[in-house]
Amino acid sequence: MGTLALTTFFPSSTAQAKPGNGPKPGKGSGTNPGQGPKCLLRGTAVMTPTGEVRIEDLRIGDLVETVRGEAHAIKWIGRDRYRRSGSNWSDSVVPIRICRHALDEHTPHRDLYLSPGHALFTDGVLIRVQDLINGTSIAPALPADQCEIEYFHILLDTHEAILAEGAPVETFLLEAGHHESFTNFAEFARLYPGPQPAMAPFAPIVGYGGRAHLKALLRLAAARFARVHVPIEETYERIAARAAQFVD
Repeated sequence: MGTLALTTFFPSSTAQAKPGNGPKPGKGSGTNPGQGPKCLLRGTAVMTPTGEVRIEDLRIGDLVETVRGEAHAIKWIGRDRYRRSGSNWSDSVVPIRICRHALDEHTPHRDLYLSPGHALFTDGVLIRVQDLINGTSIAPALPADQCEIEYFHILLDTHEAILAEGAPVETFLLEAGHHESFTNFAEFARLYPGPQPAMAPFAPIVGYGGRAHLKALLRLAAARFARVHVPIEETYERIAARAAQFVD
């Protein structure tokens, strides 16, 4: 069971970071259909050494604060833009809203919108926001009157966690070819020609199997052990308990 838990909850960076394990985006304006990261919605405030700056106003070379207490220079910012072609958005494109104070009494300090596959750094691990959806404090949503969705993703020299609306979220985990899913992939290729080394994850990434799989595994473990530490399950239950205050 120990081996099984490690494989399920702490897979290798390659297995975790592949977007095939997560949602598949629809077709965006100027982007290729298929798989790829998206991340922080336009308008999201990111912490820098001089205060919060909206992500669309950040530039290559600007410094952002990390949860390690260090400032890192932005190496590149990937962009993805989507326009609705019909009456409904694709589920994989609609952002997940983390309501103000959904994570704790202070975090985030404003509604935070992330793409479904983007990870939060919480309880010592990285958990994709799609695995924390509870239908109230964390749920798919769009800001009012949104007719276009634009995402931005920050690349640093290493995989880090930065503060977006006060909440710790991951930066771009660079792996072979992943930059090609962004609208401005040609800019990256021009700035950094040739193969780029894959990054090591900032922290263990958990939750790729979905909550149903996790619960089944937990029941299996409970039959053999008195207590099993499952970070994603504990985090989900803690946030879900707070969600009661968001019900009208």
